[in-house]
Amino acid sequence: MTKPKAESDGTSPILRNKDAAAESVFTPEALLREARRQKGIALKAIPPVCILDPDGDMVRQVRRKHGGHLHPGWACYHTEMIAFERDGIEYGMIGCAVGASFATLIAEELFASGCELLLSMTSAGQILPLQNPPYFIVIDRALRDEGTSYHYLPAAPFSEADTRIVILAEKALAGGEFQVRTGASWTTDAPFRETAAAIKAAGQQGILAVEMEAAALYAFAKARGRSVLCLAHVTNQMGQIEGDFEKGVADGAEESLRLISLIARRWRAVKRP
Repeated sequence: MTKPKAESDGTSPILRNKDAAAESVFTPEALLREARRQKGIALKAIPPVCILDPDGDMVRQVRRKHGGHLHPGWACYHTEMIAFERDGIEYGMIGCAVGASFATLIAEELFASGCELLLSMTSAGQILPLQNPPYFIVIDRALRDEGTSYHYLPAAPFSEADTRIVILAEKALAGGEFQVRTGASWTTDAPFRETAAAIKAAGQQGILAVEMEAAALYAFAKARGRSVLCLAHVTNQMGQIEGDFEKGVADGAEESLRLISLIARRWRAVKRP
């Protein structure tokens, strides 16, 4: 067998043959078309506001307490969408889409299916000790220590959130109901490789927390012109203390849902003509 010729330009393979402006041959629309055909699912728009819930706590709570039900129009091969209504807004929620590549795959499919605003609420580890967990962060930029973002944007240290959506969220949450900070996160593909040196370096850059999705979701959002906001629920100190990973009542689900609802209501009010 002939071995492939190695490239010797010194760059990582993830940085080679990348053109952020080029169209993809494989599209989410094509995937969903074939999924609908195979599953016999009619073309039906999903709710305009969607939520990614990597931990699955909100999904479980919505199904138990808030009438969450399967959305009949969601054609994804890998996930189920739980639809529910809160404060007059219909939501579509995807649980357990953990990590940059999975979250971005789902985000592509969500916007191809009718989503207009995507809110991600992920559990995060504390980097700078602002206060005792749990508390929330509106992520305004994310360190690109993952692979997915490099397929959407040229190499750079951070993926930036849309400033308009960050400001909208800050205004929505300004009532003091929640302990919320705005700042940077560190997105990593390898949570069990959070070394002392990497944590120290992140802290020296003013990074508040570590999570697994935001850098990729923000790169996707900028490249595709989509509305995405990533929120971090800082729930742990990476297992370095006894009694870590406590999120609060109902695993923090009700607080998280309330926070998301405030942002969504503000977004809808601004969006209306």
